[in-house]
Amino acid sequence: MRVLEEGRGELYGWMHPDDARRWMMENKPRGLVDKRMNMSEAVARFTRDGDYFAMGGFGHIRFSMAGIYEMIRQGRKGLCMAAKTGVHDVDVLVASRLVDRVECAYAFGHELRGLSPAGRRRVESGQVKVVGEISNAGFQWRFKAAAMGLPWMPARVMLGTDTLRYSSSKVAEDPWTGLPITLIPACYPDFVFIHVHRCDRYGNCQIDGTTIEDVDLARAAKRLIVTTEKLIEEEEVRAHPDRTVIPHVSVDAVVEVPYGSHPGNMPGLYYSDEEHMAEWLRLSRSDEGVEEYLDRYVRGVKEFSEYIELVGGDEKMEYLRRLEHLEVPLDAPWARRG
Repeated sequence: MRVLEEGRGELYGWMHPDDARRWMMENKPRGLVDKRMNMSEAVARFTRDGDYFAMGGFGHIRFSMAGIYEMIRQGRKGLCMAAKTGVHDVDVLVASRLVDRVECAYAFGHELRGLSPAGRRRVESGQVKVVGEISNAGFQWRFKAAAMGLPWMPARVMLGTDTLRYSSSKVAEDPWTGLPITLIPACYPDFVFIHVHRCDRYGNCQIDGTTIEDVDLARAAKRLIVTTEKLIEEEEVRAHPDRTVIPHVSVDAVVEVPYGSHPGNMPGLYYSDEEHMAEWLRLSRSDEGVEEYLDRYVRGVKEFSEYIELVGGDEKMEYLRRLEHLEVPLDAPWARRG
């Protein structure tokens, strides 16, 4: 196969598929092992300074904010993030100086809420380096290649674009047609956080709504920390086997964290907390504001449940639940404040 073009992006997360298979066999438990633990233990055991990692979910939807806050409390540093569809999660990690390198498909913005002042400040100052670019589909196919045990995934995306030029992909001559085709390298993140709706103690996970790329990402992850809204019994999993989208063999840790995606959206359970995100965007306009936020909501609490109390507790979460279901009355306390 003749290589026609090579991207200039740095290659992160790639392994020979045979080496990856061997690593998984030697390090991932295959049996029905109870993997329940608290967040502090999960972060201490399965994340390391300098790791290349990814977060599940999409945009402001179903990311593990509980995992991010614990990494901040434990002082992780020198991380490189696969920012496949990152918004608030990337922003907080970059602003808190945990992440100093980003492989970027979509990051440094808050969608309709505006651009990220903290992310822009860190990149423009040279404190954070964008080590590569790739399309959203390209990132998903990096994980799919890893999940399938392939060294790369063929695709027709990014051809003729600057995105390909700054990626770690290659363009080769397709041996069947003679036309150019993109070869997207597999990606095995050192660790991954995925937040799910329900999970049993072994790590069999159920997700309501779209799974985005998390099915492939779970299989690509060298270490997978699952945070879940609710722990369920294995009998419930066995009763509905079709609902298990991530099997226990992919999972290293299970942490029960109700509201663990706040201030993000958890489909069917609670809407995104626009008031809280607006507070972050206001404070993160300066380094002093970032520290004020972290001192108040992250370093100033011992666990995620205390953070939920700070942002409004059960009253606020009930409002977000009703907002998710489009049933908020006009006289609701949080609606009046908005």
